[in-house]
Amino acid sequence: MTITSSLISTLPGSAYTDPEVFAEEQEKIFENLWFCAVRSADLAKPGAFRTVQVGRESVIIVRGRDDQVRAFLNVCRHRGARLCLEEAGEVKRTIRCAYHAWSYDLNGRLAAAPNLARMPDIDRAAYGMVPVHLREWLGYAWVCLAAEPPSFEETVTRAATERLGDPAAIERYHVEDLALGRRILYDVKANWKLLVENFMECYHCATIHPELTAVLPEFAGGYAAQYYVGHGAEFAERAAGFTVDGSPGFGKLPDVAQEQDRRYYAITVKPQVFVNLVPDHVILHRMFPLAVDRTVVECDWLYHPDVVASGADVSLSVELFHRVNEQDFDACERTQPGMSSRAYRDGGVLVPSEHHISLFHQWVNQRLRG
Repeated sequence: MTITSSLISTLPGSAYTDPEVFAEEQEKIFENLWFCAVRSADLAKPGAFRTVQVGRESVIIVRGRDDQVRAFLNVCRHRGARLCLEEAGEVKRTIRCAYHAWSYDLNGRLAAAPNLARMPDIDRAAYGMVPVHLREWLGYAWVCLAAEPPSFEETVTRAATERLGDPAAIERYHVEDLALGRRILYDVKANWKLLVENFMECYHCATIHPELTAVLPEFAGGYAAQYYVGHGAEFAERAAGFTVDGSPGFGKLPDVAQEQDRRYYAITVKPQVFVNLVPDHVILHRMFPLAVDRTVVECDWLYHPDVVASGADVSLSVELFHRVNEQDFDACERTQPGMSSRAYRDGGVLVPSEHHISLFHQWVNQRLRG
C-alpha cells in the first residue's frame, strides 16, 4: 500500500544561506520588480530626499519644485561618486557631488559643474542623474530599476484584490490619507524569505503570539488570514479594539465597510511589503534585504490624521504589533542558523495549513529562472 504524504517540501537550506543565490535575487527580483521605497509624506517639501537601497543600487527619492516625487540612481555621472551619503535630508536647489562639485537640479538635469561653460558640447539632460521609474500607491513611493518595469496594476495593486477579493476593499481605508503615528526600525539577522514565510502563516501563532491570539482567537487554530481569499480574522468578543490589552482603539475609519469592522486583514505584496488592516489603523512593513542573512524592516503605524493631530496615545495599539514583530523576528533569527545545517540541506516541509507558502517558493524559483 502506498502512503501519500500531506507534507510539501520547502526550498533547500542553501536558498537562505548562499550569497550567490542572494545576489541572483537582488538582480532578478528586487532590481526588476516594483519596490516600496519611502512614505511620500516623509518628503514633506521640495528638496526633501531619502536614499534607499534597492537590490545592489542606492536610489535617491526627492520631491521636486513642482511638488512631484522623483527617483534617481545615487551616482554622479562624472566619475561615479555617491551623491547623497545621508539616509535623509534636504537640499535647497541642487544635489551636489562632494567630489568634483557636479550639481543636479531636482528634475535630475545637470545644472552646474566647474568650467562647464568651457564644455558647451555637454548635453545637460544626457549627463543628468539616471532616472528610476516611480509610482505612488497607499501613500508610498514605489520604484523599479528595470528598463521596462512590469505592470504596476498586475504585480502590485492586484495583490490586494487577490487577497481581499474586491479592489474596493483596501480603498475604503484611504491609506494614502492616513498620518504616521509611529515608526519602528528592526534589524533582523535572517534571510528575507524567512520573514515572508513567517508572515504568510499562522501555524506558529498559538506558540509565540499570546497577545495576538487573545485578540484574534481563530489564529490559535493555525490558519492564517491569508489562507482564505477575502477572509478577515474576527476580533474576540472581549476585545474592544486591536490593542495589546484589548482596550478600545480610536473608532472605525470613516469609509471602512461594516463587514470589515472588528476584523483583521493581512496582505503580502511581493517581494517586500506586508499590509495589515484593522478598523482604526493600518500597519505597513517594508523589508530591505541587505545581505543573505540580514533584513532591515521599517514598520509604520498609520492613523486617521485627527488622531495623530490630537496627540492621542497610540502606544497600546502600537505595542500589540510591536510585540508580534519582535516575536516573529526572533523566530526568524532562531531559524536562520538551521538553514546551514546538514539536517536542512534538502529543506524542510510544509504542513497542510502552510501549503500556500509553496506558491511563494514557486514564485521565487520562477523569478530566478527568468
